[in-house]
Amino acid sequence: MHQIVLTDTQLHALLHEDVPYGDLTTATLNIGEASGQLTFSARNAMTVCAIEEAARLLELAGLSVTLHCQSGMAVEAGTLLLHAQGKVCSLHRGWKIAQILVETTSGIASAMAQIVGELAQAGLNTPVACTRKNLPGTKALSCKAIRAGGGSMHRLGLSETILIFPEHRLFLHESPAETVMRLKAALPEKKIVVEVKDMESARTWADAGVDVLQLEKFSVHTLADCAQQLSAHHRRPSLAAAGGVNAQNAVAYAKAGADLLVTSAPYYAKPADVQVTFTAER
Repeated sequence: MHQIVLTDTQLHALLHEDVPYGDLTTATLNIGEASGQLTFSARNAMTVCAIEEAARLLELAGLSVTLHCQSGMAVEAGTLLLHAQGKVCSLHRGWKIAQILVETTSGIASAMAQIVGELAQAGLNTPVACTRKNLPGTKALSCKAIRAGGGSMHRLGLSETILIFPEHRLFLHESPAETVMRLKAALPEKKIVVEVKDMESARTWADAGVDVLQLEKFSVHTLADCAQQLSAHHRRPSLAAAGGVNAQNAVAYAKAGADLLVTSAPYYAKPADVQVTFTAER
């Protein structure tokens, strides 16, 4: 089973945000002590994510929960995801937040799985990494969703990787070779990645000895030309296609010579559709 990436404290905070002073409707109707059940089902085919967080959140709301799947599973329409039962006040307290967690993250996971699936269908195993352009405050769940869809994280943040952007180079007053030499001396265990936007810059930083060239918004044709020009390089850097990579062009970029595909597209995917069905216990 996939690890729960949100703590009980975080899940309690989500519940409190939505129900800070009790459920006015349920309390006023005087139905909170009645018993009921609910189920989550996939309305369409999807790659499931955050079902563990949803189950735990429902448990914290006071329900007994049975999981029928786990994050990373590809399911068909109609598949039962979870079942919960308990008091009506608990059902209404937790169901909407739990549903949104699963729908949002499963949308991301499904979009990543589509990209990975397109590559696999073409007989390619080019890795796909997602950027750190997730909605701020959602990194843990976003990372879980990307992994559930078969991808990896390009960068978790600024603290653990070296990626030199043009916005960094604006303030440098040394040659590219001097920059690379200085960084490798200071951090010998780290790979040096440089983002470039044209062929001239790609050749310059390849000659300087970088480990990875991040080719920002290169067309498929330009990337193929870059791969060919650098093929005879005595120490060819890995080529990462970035900027506009999605399920429709992933195969083309991989076939053109990209060693890695970097994308933000899954973060903008439409949420998956989870059907919630309530049943009253008599």
